[in-house]
Parts: sequence; structure tokens; C-alpha cells
Amino acid sequence: MSVLRIILGDQLSFDISALAGVDAARDIVLMMEVMEENTYVRHHKQKIVLVLSAMRHFADQLRRRGVSVDYVQLDAPNNGGNLTTEIQRAVARHAPDCLVVTEPGEWRVQAMVESWEAMTGRPVEVRADNRFFASRSRFAQWARGRRTWRMEHFYREMRREHAILMEGDQPAGGEWNFDSENRKPLPASILPPDRLRFAPDETTREVMALVEQRFSDHFGGLEEFGWPVNRPDALRALENFIAVGLPRFGDYQDAMKARAPFLFHSLVAPALNLGLVSPREVCRAAEAAWRSGAAPLNAVEGFVRQILGWREYVRGVYWTLMPEYEGRNALQATRKLPAFYWTGDTPMRCLREAIGGTARYAYSHHIQRLMVTGNFALLAGVAPREIERWYLAVYADAFEWVEMPNTLGMAVYADGGQMASKPYAASGAYIDRMSDFCSECVYDVKQKMGPKACPFNYLYWAFLIRQKDRLASNPRLAMPYRTLAGWPPERLTAILAEADGFLDGM
Repeated sequence: MSVLRIILGDQLSFDISALAGVDAARDIVLMMEVMEENTYVRHHKQKIVLVLSAMRHFADQLRRRGVSVDYVQLDAPNNGGNLTTEIQRAVARHAPDCLVVTEPGEWRVQAMVESWEAMTGRPVEVRADNRFFASRSRFAQWARGRRTWRMEHFYREMRREHAILMEGDQPAGGEWNFDSENRKPLPASILPPDRLRFAPDETTREVMALVEQRFSDHFGGLEEFGWPVNRPDALRALENFIAVGLPRFGDYQDAMKARAPFLFHSLVAPALNLGLVSPREVCRAAEAAWRSGAAPLNAVEGFVRQILGWREYVRGVYWTLMPEYEGRNALQATRKLPAFYWTGDTPMRCLREAIGGTARYAYSHHIQRLMVTGNFALLAGVAPREIERWYLAVYADAFEWVEMPNTLGMAVYADGGQMASKPYAASGAYIDRMSDFCSECVYDVKQKMGPKACPFNYLYWAFLIRQKDRLASNPRLAMPYRTLAGWPPERLTAILAEADGFLDGM
């Protein structure tokens, strides 16, 4: 029996379930570059280069292992432009007895997969994605019957279940969470380490030329492209992080610094989400660094929580709640995304730094995403779908299963508390405390109102005023709402007027 084994662009793992039992003599592996996957949102040029180059490298590595690969390039004659058309053409070419595919990472692609059996007249076997700690059904089992979902509870189960950072049945160091130690601003005396970047090889340069030709009007530039596009380089990037980033990652994971987009962060998410490295080997490498004394426990636990906790948790949220989840808008936000999210042309230095770095690297770290670009969208009342599509488009590591819950649940509280216990809203004081952005900004972070005041200051209070009916009962917002209760009505009116004036003038 011949099998057409389909490998999607974010399934670049040799042990992916679709390849289990492959018969090199009879089976064909199908990989497809199609226009639709690059334009359903207008992906950053670097993201397109990363995915296509990594796919081409993976196909070459499969061939070197003796596997037959039918690889459809984007500029191939008669390329139909979408996955379904290319599946039809491949079935006509190879006449397989059946198709095998690993479950896709995005809901819209799953809908395509579900149509392939009727369309081709061949049985289609959809296998579970074995690269995650928790299967979709495992998360659904955890979530069933719970009135509220909290990542921390799920994370502890995963720690126990997979024996990561455990001493017997107790957490290493006697605590599950060292987050209280991980909120330090970066002292001026500490310089971020040089990070390992990868010069584009011949394959990547060919893809870069194709992207400049086909997607010249997409966001971002290619000059700073340096992402690993194959497994050996992805492993080298992981080793570099463990050596130079992880020891101080914990202390400064929430810090921000101008012209320093990477700081001590791992930079492994693009390779991880493509499948070039696995979450298990990432977590084991971090744990080994702690056990050998190369990194402190607060740093290792904080990093493991991002992988074993948040990454697994948001995937579970996505697959348990889609497709309804994408339409959530608990705060009834309707504003269009400001144009400066695409240009970086704003006098607010924090936003200019975050967006400018995103354009250059297809990257910004999680606090810039949450507390700068996300915080502004939340306070400004940007429609959730507008900011969610932006995040999906501009980051090299953004795939919908991981990006959407982080955006809707964390950044703009569109799910009304399904993921987070409160909105991550903050005034300029937070950005000033955790960064050096404010010192050279045209706005004064110390001023609360007036033409020179930091817009985050009055936008924060205006947000709380407008959302009082929805948020005042939240116990984690009790303090700011007590403050608001002590202000006279005319002050509240003035705050709303200043916020409206600023937002209308954007």
C-alpha cells in the first residue's frame, strides 16, 4: 500500500506522527508552498522566509535519509495557490492508497483537512500531534467541569506528570513559582549578551529573493534576518541561550531596554513552533543547567513555565474553545488599529521601539507585546480581531494556536477572564519602571494630564472609568477603583475628554 504523507509548514520534525512507519520504497512525502498560507494575513517578510527556507531544508534532509519527497515550490508552474488544490494535484500524480497527516495547528487548516477524504476519494488518517506535552484531549479532560481556568493549576499538573523540576512529588526548591523574583528592571551597568544569529545560506538567500519579488509590500525588512532554518542551527541557538541568556533570564525577563530587543530571552520560539526543536528537549536543557549549577532556579523555573505552562495552556484553550473563541469581545472594543502599528511613526517612544524592533527582527519579547503594544490596544479600545490579526502577521513565532489566546485572553482581555484573572492594563508608570524608554520620550511620564502628559496615564484611567460596569467587581482591580471613587465627577469628565481627544486625533 502506498501512502501520501503530508507535512505542513510548521511540522518540520523527523519524529512527527505523520512520518511514523514511513516506507521509503513506496511512500511519498508531500510538502507545499502555497500563496494562500502567506497571505491570509500579510505575514512579515522574515516570517515567510523563515517558514519557506526551513521547509526546503527539511525536505533536503528527508531526501538524504532516503525518503521520496514531492516538494511544490511557490513559483512552480501550475501551483494552485492553496493546500487543497495541491492535495488534489498530488493525488492525481501519485495515485496513493491513502493519505496521512498530523493534525494541523490552526482551525482553518483543520477544516481543509476534513474535506480531503471526500474530495480525493481516498481515506485520510489524521494523527495526533505528538510534539506537545499535553494532547488536545488531555487538556479538555483537565478543563472539563472547572468553573475557572488558570494556567498555574494546569502547569503544576504538567510538572508532576512529566517530572520536570521536581524532587520526588514536591517542586524543586519547595516552590512552584518564583515569579516574585523575576520582575527586576535592567540596571544600566548590565549589558545584554551578544546573541547567536545565523547568516542566510544559499537556500535562504534564494527564498529571500523570492519573497522580495512576491511580497515586496508586506511588513518588515529582511536585512536583519538571522533565524535558524534547520535543526542543527536551532540546537546551536538553544545552547547559546542556555549559556548566555538563561542565567539572567529570570531576573530580567520583564525588563525592556531601548535598541536591545533580545535581552536575555531565549529566541527559540520560531524554531520551536516550526518543530525544529521539541519542547521536551528545551525544558530538559534548562533543567540540566540548573542541576549543574549553570543557571539559578528562579530563571529556569520561569523559562520552563513559559514552555510547559503557557505554551501548552494556550494551545489547550485554543482547541477547546474554537471556533467561537475568535469572536470574543467581552469589553466591546471597536476602534480600528492605529496606522502607526504598521509604520512605527508615533511620538510615544515605547511604542516606536517595540514596533520598530518588530519591523527589523519579526520579534519583540513578551513584555513588549503584552505591556506596550497590547496594553495600548487594550486602553485605546482597539477591536480584538484587529490587534489579533496584527500579532499573527508581524511575528516570526506567531501561529494562530499560540498567538490568538495570548492576544485575546492576555493582551486585550477579550475573553472576559477565561485565561487571565484581570486585564493587563497599566499606566506609563509601569513602562517607566521596567524600561529606559521614557527618559527620551517627548511625553512626560510623571505628568498625568495635559499636552505633555504620557498618553498611557490618562488612557489607563479612562479605560477603568469606561469599563466600570464590567470590571469594578474584579477583586484584583479593587485598589484603582477605590482611587477612582475618591475623585470628583469633574476630574473623571476631564480624563475622559483628554483620552477621547488623543484617540480621535491619532
